[in-house]
Amino acid sequence: MPYLYLLIAIITEITGTVSLKSSVGFSKLFPSITAIISFIICFYFFSLAMKYLPLSISYATWAGLGLVLSTILSVVIFKETLNMIGLISMIFITLGIVLLNTVGTTK
Repeated sequence: MPYLYLLIAIITEITGTVSLKSSVGFSKLFPSITAIISFIICFYFFSLAMKYLPLSISYATWAGLGLVLSTILSVVIFKETLNMIGLISMIFITLGIVLLNTVGTTK
């Protein structure tokens, strides 16, 4: 169940981040409201995940996957560019998250 909480936190964090970009500095109502609600839901579920998971795992997974998925969405939705160094960096971040979750910490 804690990983489900973490997944919901990651998805709502990404939704909030994309909505924040779309709000253009809170000048557009719907994306602004979506961003605020998404971040509230995100932090609620993130706090639930941290009740059961070590801080190192929960935060690294949340931040790392949030970064990788937000970057992918920025390329797809906002047509931002990603160079080879950025792509390699995302691979290393993902590898680090996998290693941390499998062998990196003791519970």
